[in-house]
Amino acid sequence: MRKPKIVVLGAGYGGLMTVTRLQKQLGSTDAEIVLVNKNDYHYETTWLHEASAGTLSPDQVRYDISSVIDRSKVDFVQDTAVKVELETKKVILEKGDELSYDYLVVALGGAPETFGIKGLDKYAFSITNVNTARQIREHIEYQFATYKVDKKPERLTIVVGGAGFTGMEFLGELGNQIPRWCKEYDIDKEMVKVVCVEAAPTALPGFDPELVQYATALLERKNVEFRIGTAIKEATPEGIVVAKGEDDTEEIKAATVVWAAGVRGNPIIVESGIENMRGRVKVEPDLRAPGLSDVFVIGDCSLVINEEINRPYPPTAQIAMQQGELVASNLAKLVQGKTNLDSFTFDNKGTVCSLGDDDAIGVVFGKKVTGTKASFMKKMIDNRALYMIGGIPLTMKKGKFNLLK
Repeated sequence: MRKPKIVVLGAGYGGLMTVTRLQKQLGSTDAEIVLVNKNDYHYETTWLHEASAGTLSPDQVRYDISSVIDRSKVDFVQDTAVKVELETKKVILEKGDELSYDYLVVALGGAPETFGIKGLDKYAFSITNVNTARQIREHIEYQFATYKVDKKPERLTIVVGGAGFTGMEFLGELGNQIPRWCKEYDIDKEMVKVVCVEAAPTALPGFDPELVQYATALLERKNVEFRIGTAIKEATPEGIVVAKGEDDTEEIKAATVVWAAGVRGNPIIVESGIENMRGRVKVEPDLRAPGLSDVFVIGDCSLVINEEINRPYPPTAQIAMQQGELVASNLAKLVQGKTNLDSFTFDNKGTVCSLGDDDAIGVVFGKKVTGTKASFMKKMIDNRALYMIGGIPLTMKKGKFNLLK
């Protein structure tokens, strides 16, 4: 009797959680498990802002997939999935190969959402992977070094588009790193200008207002200028153009523009014809795509509604990992011939936004935390994610243990 074939696309938080749980719940004779990923490593997406600012090595952000999967149970394919042929149940890979499946898990990361703003895709950086993080860090350092040659003030101007989690965490790291760069390149700190532009009426939309005030005040003390309620109209080779009033605009000259204001689902969702909204799939309670009994969608590509406020949960590592656990359990049931699949309920254990290595804000188990206590909780959350995927060995190798700093 032929073993059912489970194909998992993506080795992010959701994909790796699915595979590592499946390899524990199913034997090699129960099912064929295939993991497809562009790189042979996983990177901690929630750490990329640190690598982008140069406060953490890019190598510390990633680890080899082979270190956490059981190769006797999981076949790893290093390639990029470009399309799913739903009728024939095949995944088309970039290198030309095809993978058939009985069950498919789409756990691919999202893509930057530029909202059609002219020039952003060409002239702005995005914090999307290890390579872009490295680019951003090296670019900013180059601007500091070159400023000593030509004295152009825009070289020391950094614009961050978006004051959501990614934007605020990146600003926090910059606040700690810029004084180090200034010392290294012999530059007066007062010459450096960091501007955060956010179209929403507040930073960290949806977050507790008291905590938002704490975060913005802290970053302002680190010389971050906030332009809240201000929309970017265009990115140019010289910087950005923002709206100023109804008909007026203003140019902000900056050698570095980092866009951190939006994520949409992976392009494969649209390319494959799966019902979606901006590349994200409003999944069924058991995390299957609408009308598709053999396709599960989790992570950035999924859309789960928070019934309390009738809005989607933001795509976070926490929700992706919980989805991965449930999908693994449901797949094990299907392989064993069971049909009573479990429904997904998000167990929100808290949310913490770092503001550099030594400060943070958050709500943990319903309580507001700030400062070093919140920073401690953030590092514990990061370490827990490592432990859930790779146990003690991975945590000891990649974990954050400067907990009180």
